[in-house]
Amino acid sequence: MSSYDVIFIGSGPGGYVGAIRAAQLGLKVACVEGRATLGGTCLNVGCIPSKALLHATHMLHEAEHNFAGMGLKGKAPSVDWKQMLTYKDDTIGQNTGGIEFLFKKNKIDWIKGWASIPEAGKVKVGEDLHEAKNIVIATGSQSASLPGVEVDEKIVVTSTGALELGKIPKTMVVIGAGVIGLELGSVFARLGADVNVIEYLDAITPGMDAEVARQFQKVLTKQGLKFTLGAAVQGVTVKGGKATVSYKLRKDDSAHEMTADTVLVATGRKPYTDGLGLADLGVELTERGQIKTNASFATNVAGIYAIGDTITGPMLAHKAEDEGMAVAEILAGQHGHVNYGVIPGVIYTHPEVANVGETEESLKAAGRAYKVGKFPFMGNARAKANHSADGFVKILADKETDRILGAHIIGPMAGDLIHEICVAMEFGAAAEDLARTCHAHPTYSEAVREAALACGDGAIHA
Repeated sequence: MSSYDVIFIGSGPGGYVGAIRAAQLGLKVACVEGRATLGGTCLNVGCIPSKALLHATHMLHEAEHNFAGMGLKGKAPSVDWKQMLTYKDDTIGQNTGGIEFLFKKNKIDWIKGWASIPEAGKVKVGEDLHEAKNIVIATGSQSASLPGVEVDEKIVVTSTGALELGKIPKTMVVIGAGVIGLELGSVFARLGADVNVIEYLDAITPGMDAEVARQFQKVLTKQGLKFTLGAAVQGVTVKGGKATVSYKLRKDDSAHEMTADTVLVATGRKPYTDGLGLADLGVELTERGQIKTNASFATNVAGIYAIGDTITGPMLAHKAEDEGMAVAEILAGQHGHVNYGVIPGVIYTHPEVANVGETEESLKAAGRAYKVGKFPFMGNARAKANHSADGFVKILADKETDRILGAHIIGPMAGDLIHEICVAMEFGAAAEDLARTCHAHPTYSEAVREAALACGDGAIHA
């Protein structure tokens, strides 16, 4: 029986990052993974492959719509879907292979197979039993479906099946107007599909700052996506190679149908803990199937911890990474910590959408006095030069202290720009601190500075 200081179950962003950090801190570490490659959902069938397709199709969009205006003349490229999928798979391979190299570099044992926990301190993989002082569950999540919707990953697909479609559909219905649905919906819209998005709520991207959500929907509509909001899906039937989605409008309970070549079910995700034996161990779960943990990521069973999508909080790869590092530091006798108030969220469409901290809606609900600084990318020279002037930067600051409480960006490179504000918030900065920091010209980041200036006497270029 092999023995370790800690065994991480799952090699996604939480598991592999936690394993590496634990090894750096001198612990003897193993990581259990049943896939043929490391990296979990994120690297194999989630974040990374979807970004490859988003990038490829954005290049196609630029060639079709903006090249001629820049003096780049010639026939627009045709789409070789098979080659695009090969490019996507190559991207996956480079990233998953990189993690395998890091495991070897840090002397982390990869235990290949699917794990169960027969008792605290023991992890079973196949017929082999491994001993660990501590066990960290980092098994991630899986796509959630709806009653009356049977996924076959060919016609009715989750994000996993959408990344492997045999051909580009002419028509697609996306159920759910969240991050996954809008990212993949925009991919196939750029590839020529007629994309219809059905959402139960009355607005897209639930939880997002409402002003940004409205602007985002306008931009996506201009790009060709169609939206049916306030609609409750009743079921999906498949016949003759096509799928029919039946739904009712919540405002009047009227029944409707929509038929498409492909239906993408993007109604969120749920923790994946099947086969671990948590019930027999007595590990407490929430009503949503999440593992209950304390501030140190410990479950109610001594020696068993959980992180990432298996516990409460946003299901984000970088949130799992932070928790992986934190739990590793705690197990090494240090004081690991995650600041949940400064975890950014990003949607990788074009334009990108990013946020961190409070929204106007959450501040109003809390009765907190705040001020808003906004700046449009139309006033940013770099954005105009690059055909990327849609959107704006919005900073929310405390009305009395000027401390930054949140920020929301829709525009070019929003997912990168947001981190300047994250760092500022981590250090308790005021909007004036950002406003007085020199920003290179011409860059997109100047729009962040201008929004910070707008929290004071006003932006310069608006």
